[in-house]
Amino acid sequence: MIYLSRGSVDDSFSPDDVRAALQDALARLGARKRVLALPPDFTRLHSQAGMLTEMAWGYYGERLTDVLPALGTHLPMTPREIGAMFGRVPQRLFRAHDWRGGCVTLGEVPASFVREVSEGKVDYAIPVVLDRLLAEGGHDLILSIGQVVPHEVIGMAGYNKNIFVGTGGGDGIDKTHFLGAVYGMERMMGRADTPVRRVMDYASERFIGHLPIVYVLTVVGKDGAGRLAIRGLFIGDDRECFHRAAALARAVNFQLLDRPVRKAVVWLDPGEFKSTWLGNKAIYRTRMALADGGELTILAPGVARFGEDGGIDRLIRKYGYVGTERVLKLAREQDDLRASLGTAAHLIHGSSEGRFTVTYCPGGLSREEVEGAGFRYGDLAAMTKRYDPEKLTDGYNQMPDGEEVFFVSNPALGLWASRDRFKE
Repeated sequence: MIYLSRGSVDDSFSPDDVRAALQDALARLGARKRVLALPPDFTRLHSQAGMLTEMAWGYYGERLTDVLPALGTHLPMTPREIGAMFGRVPQRLFRAHDWRGGCVTLGEVPASFVREVSEGKVDYAIPVVLDRLLAEGGHDLILSIGQVVPHEVIGMAGYNKNIFVGTGGGDGIDKTHFLGAVYGMERMMGRADTPVRRVMDYASERFIGHLPIVYVLTVVGKDGAGRLAIRGLFIGDDRECFHRAAALARAVNFQLLDRPVRKAVVWLDPGEFKSTWLGNKAIYRTRMALADGGELTILAPGVARFGEDGGIDRLIRKYGYVGTERVLKLAREQDDLRASLGTAAHLIHGSSEGRFTVTYCPGGLSREEVEGAGFRYGDLAAMTKRYDPEKLTDGYNQMPDGEEVFFVSNPALGLWASRDRFKE
């Protein structure tokens, strides 16, 4: 059932608009006694989920008993990040998702189904594993809050990805990510119907139908002044809610270019991007826009490591972003990488396949570390002086020496592709 469906490419919801719409939808749900909020973590700050969570807490008060940020395999949120994102929500309500030891298994998506949706590219069952608090917490309402936006693993983020990845276990996260990587991220980004989404829809229909989940989905873009604006708000408990949000997100967050980009520069906000695990959105979201032989320069002052998790970080350093065929071979031959298919998927996603170059300019990694992982190294100070993010505007810019640069101020907000590379 859909409780709210509102938005367009020109809409801009004020906080009062959002509060009124949310309260109206929650009132339609009836009285609830024990509510769990399931927002994204600080790496999705721009989703406006923090504001929505705070409003939900304001509505339910002490009946909102738990807040479980959908970390996936990310680092737990710090008190500073919780305060910055969730405002007045009491920090005592926050729980840290433990993707290694805090989950329960509800079932599995059979290998035959995975083989079918992947066109035979993978042949394994995928376990349906959720955080114990979500599965067994006894809540009579679970508010899954998040943004629908083009995504490299599943096509469009949001909806039940927040459940099965955000609060999932390691094996399920690994296998869904590997499925997406092997099927081909460029075949999925910007699309609502993908093999990974079909796996999660299968799991939703068969294993979590008894859970009282209601999805609160935003579509966020930039206004004419470059400020974040909520373009759409969709609240419901079924797939239609997601599909309406995804249709608007494609119109708001996807920019189709008439010609390939020869030089792209992407800025990674240091408060949001601290690892290549997150910062490689600069690669994912621009790769279909880049010309063969093109160059991507990533200004990354906050990036000081590769993986969010220590074990994953070691694997990235060991094997590097070496291209799909090489990564697949390593995943077959090396026990440690075969046991961490999510890392293998990440290495595939972050590889340019030799089609364009990637110059990383990190604030906390050395030349040896960057080049050891398979990227070119750029000096952050020198590159920031030349490509000043305070002076560049999103889209095409002409440098004083005549160089044309396509600038992206936040890769997490969208997807860019040239018409010749994006096939319907």
